[in-house]
Amino acid sequence: MRLMWYCGAFLLSLFLSRSCHGGNILVFPIEGSHWVNMDILMRELHSQGHNLTIVRPSKTWYMKDNASYFNTISVPVERSLDKDFITGLLYEVIEYERGSLPLVTFLHMSVGMFGMFMEAHQMVGEFATAILDDKDLTKRLKDSNFDLILSDPAWAGGVIVAKYLNLPLVYNVRWLIATEGHITIAPSPLSYIPITGTGNTNKMSFLQRVKNVIVFLVGYTQHILVIKNVYQKICDKYLGPDIDMHHLLASADLWLMRVDFVFEFPRPTMPNVVYIGGFQCKPAKPLPDHLEEFVQSSGEHGVILMSLGTFVTELPVDLAEKIAADFAKLPQKVIWRYKGAKPSTLGNNTLIVDWMPQNDLLGHPKIKLFVAHGGTNGIQEAIYHGVPVVGIPLFFDQHDNLLRLSERGAAIVVMLALVDKDDNFLKAIQEVIANPTYKNNMERLSRLHKDKPIPPLKNAIFWIEFVMRHKGAAHLKTDSYKLPWYIYYSLDVYLFLTAALLALFLALFITIRCMCSALCRRKVKRE
Repeated sequence: MRLMWYCGAFLLSLFLSRSCHGGNILVFPIEGSHWVNMDILMRELHSQGHNLTIVRPSKTWYMKDNASYFNTISVPVERSLDKDFITGLLYEVIEYERGSLPLVTFLHMSVGMFGMFMEAHQMVGEFATAILDDKDLTKRLKDSNFDLILSDPAWAGGVIVAKYLNLPLVYNVRWLIATEGHITIAPSPLSYIPITGTGNTNKMSFLQRVKNVIVFLVGYTQHILVIKNVYQKICDKYLGPDIDMHHLLASADLWLMRVDFVFEFPRPTMPNVVYIGGFQCKPAKPLPDHLEEFVQSSGEHGVILMSLGTFVTELPVDLAEKIAADFAKLPQKVIWRYKGAKPSTLGNNTLIVDWMPQNDLLGHPKIKLFVAHGGTNGIQEAIYHGVPVVGIPLFFDQHDNLLRLSERGAAIVVMLALVDKDDNFLKAIQEVIANPTYKNNMERLSRLHKDKPIPPLKNAIFWIEFVMRHKGAAHLKTDSYKLPWYIYYSLDVYLFLTAALLALFLALFITIRCMCSALCRRKVKRE
């Protein structure tokens, strides 16, 4: 009897383990570090038995042809977000960051460069239009019987295609066009939720709250303009004029949010938001022989790691010279990911590489410090491995990411304009290495990050399979995004209650006045 029970349990577990395998997933990735994030999810989904197909523009930078773990549909386009466009945009930002006052930089980023930002979304819109105009392709997509679409909503083409194909939609998300994802789906009181770009924390003075509101309004205006001028037109053409793009963006079944509350400030959230911050992190593997030899040669002083992310592989010559000179003054060895011309001030302690296994290096016991630009991936890997940070933010969310570490005592932030002035960069490195508080605080964040009932990547896979099993997650979605703003904030109720209260006071006033008048008339008659 017991043997039969064990056999039955084994067969049941085998059935259940296979019930979520073999899903058919359509993926809309985007370039750069966003592709790196999506690629990690795709590899894990493939390892669980799912079939993956990516739709990409014919002109692409990161997205390769068919790989062993996904199929590719390449859509012909005349232009795309290629390497030249993206790097040109980023290096223009670097020059402004170095040579302008903060207010001038903010105005340039939010107003002066908005045309380039709009152009990027127009390219994405052209890509979505090319898909939907191709009847053979749309028929092929419909006939493929996909279970869901996995998309990054920083570019909204995948959102429109998901609606066109009537498929459940899962976001691999932190950004949604021009805003942080939470702002679209969850209550976000500006009194204690800092808007990206402000440099604020969740504890703001009055003037900081003023700044928070202004930056929010600027970002929201950009968001509205992009939707109106790019994506709403596509919605009207292919989905019908009754589809509101704002509603469509907020209607995803599941939001896999690439942060967690070890990193993010506490804030309201929603049932269909799943936090997967650090999902790309994993224990370190052994280093290649040449790197291991270099790391071991550091002795008791250890190693400093420097990388400015996926896109920024070189710097203005004078800045690179200053950074190399500062590194040369240190007793530590340095591994610097850099593709520019070799600085003349480079010391014997510094190894320049085109590429490095960043996660494996951060997990090495000899690593003392990570010099980083503040991208979400690098920050989360530093947290995972407990390595303190000296941050040089370059653009977008990087200053705010580093600020979160600085507030927790695990990093020092050196603004780009100050790196080559008064030895700010060198002093920051020396302070973080010499003061054990930074290391201790980062190790505490690492313990908090790892203390979870299920690893973030497995959690992401579970919820993607959950959406496939149940054909969506409608029971987790709120309809709040469909409400007009005056109903969402209950302004109509407040106006009604105010009017009712005023009417009550008016009626009371009239009643008292009438009673007084009646009493006065009686008194006059008696006299």
